[in-house]
Amino acid sequence: MTTTETEQSRLARTLTRDLGQHDGQQVRLQGFVHARRDLGGVQFVILRDKSGIAQCVGSHLDLPLPESSVEIIGTVKAHKKAPGGYEVQIESLKVLSAATQASPLEIPKMEWNVNPETMLDYRYVSVRGLRERAALKVQGEIVYAFHTYLRGQGFTEISTPKIVSAGAEGGANLFKLDYFGEQAYLAQSPQLYKQIMVGVFERVYEVAPVYRAEEHATSRHLNEYLSLDVEMGFIDDEEDVMNLENGFMAFAMERLKEACAAEFELLGATIPEVPAHIPRITLLDARKLVTEKYGHQVGGKDLDPEAERLLCQHYAETENSDFVFVTKYPRAARPFYTHADANADGSLNPDITRGFDLLFRGIEITSGGQRIHEYSMLMESIGAYKMNPEAMSGYSEVFKYGMPPHGGFAIGAERLTARLLGIANVRYARAFPRDRNRLTP
Repeated sequence: MTTTETEQSRLARTLTRDLGQHDGQQVRLQGFVHARRDLGGVQFVILRDKSGIAQCVGSHLDLPLPESSVEIIGTVKAHKKAPGGYEVQIESLKVLSAATQASPLEIPKMEWNVNPETMLDYRYVSVRGLRERAALKVQGEIVYAFHTYLRGQGFTEISTPKIVSAGAEGGANLFKLDYFGEQAYLAQSPQLYKQIMVGVFERVYEVAPVYRAEEHATSRHLNEYLSLDVEMGFIDDEEDVMNLENGFMAFAMERLKEACAAEFELLGATIPEVPAHIPRITLLDARKLVTEKYGHQVGGKDLDPEAERLLCQHYAETENSDFVFVTKYPRAARPFYTHADANADGSLNPDITRGFDLLFRGIEITSGGQRIHEYSMLMESIGAYKMNPEAMSGYSEVFKYGMPPHGGFAIGAERLTARLLGIANVRYARAFPRDRNRLTP
């Protein structure tokens, strides 16, 4: 090995984002061939690594196919038209692993508006795209903020079963499976377990996938998604829970400003300002508002998608808030474990609950509320929802032993990510999405 080769082999790897720190110096890059151009006497390689892309220029090179992994050694030079303002003049190019065939997608030219099925059919390649991975980077930072903020608020991370004997929310949207001859299901929520764990740590959270066997095929639903779950004990009412989520959202947006400014710029998205006190409106008043102000007749027990959009439009225009809590949901629109609301005289109103949703830029991203903590009230609710008390005994028995007033919420990470970045289809906000028609890749 020559002296030059020995020196080159000892060069530490430089990331493309750091080229500006090495102007005029020799560097060693490793990454993927994002794009290539052969102009005869001059050849260009756009190299992509985990931090970004860099333009590399040389001559008499045997250029491999795009997506091949390579090592380039060369000298950094300032160049106004190159990505980041610098390019690398290639001295040597080594193929670490050659692509054996052309990529089914031309990654540098991919856009969000291409056929979604084509993008997802070849997700193992398309996820390498700069825009695609930017969305996943943002989601990763949201999860990081979730961990960091809640630990700072005295929460303990837990891990709950994903194979269960009964659904947390009942209904038919459960994936069934055979569990050694017994009927079992994939968990649609960690709700029942995180409530039990409030009796252990008082404040708990979990980040884990959940499963919904719903036969929808919309741009806002997944059958497997990442759920950010919180449960906290010794609360006064659901206001404590909303205040916690308010604080988390503010913390998360500040984290995104620090860690993901480049990703938001790439996707043409803006990071919202979170009010110190996110506006609240009852469901009844929300339905009345969108009808009287916008002429939209709301169907069903909840807010339909158009009503959610209009309500968010109202608060964006009147209070400059991209967020709004919708509160006081009717019992028929909430799960069996949701606590009843109080009347003016302090008695409980069985028809209205302390459940809430958080809407963001026209779509619901959170469901939460105060939970029932008294055993007798819980058993009455299980009966009212026509559920089998024996099937729920593994959950309900703990309420005989002094559960505190408690509540919590759950955020769908993909839905929040998609809304933040203006991604029209939530499937783009997951590396390998699962919907009613997709089990691969």
